[in-house]
Amino acid sequence: MTTPDTMTRYARYAAIAWMTVIFALSSMPGDAVPAGDYGSYGHFFLYAVLGALYVLALPDGMPTARVVLLAVVLASAYGVTDELHQAFVPGRVPDPADWLVDTAGACAGAAMGLLLARYARRDR
Repeated sequence: MTTPDTMTRYARYAAIAWMTVIFALSSMPGDAVPAGDYGSYGHFFLYAVLGALYVLALPDGMPTARVVLLAVVLASAYGVTDELHQAFVPGRVPDPADWLVDTAGACAGAAMGLLLARYARRDR
């Protein structure tokens, strides 16, 4: 059985790894990005996972609203840096609409992370 501190530590490592995945995907030149209309879905999914991981990575004992808000703010801020990073990648451009989708995904993911955290605590 994992302790709350162990679960939080693993979630932090997972969040860092997931941020690395997002950075790597954002580093792909425009002509290497797969064709199709998956962009918004991809942004939503990537940031939903990040929002959930942030909720799980934050320490136990914080008020629920603060945990969710902080997770969404952190993921949204990372979305801003992701869009700025794309300004320096050939064939890519920053898009505020992508950032809005990132933030919406972070909201959904934070809610899911909250449910996962409650389930994990109940199971102990």
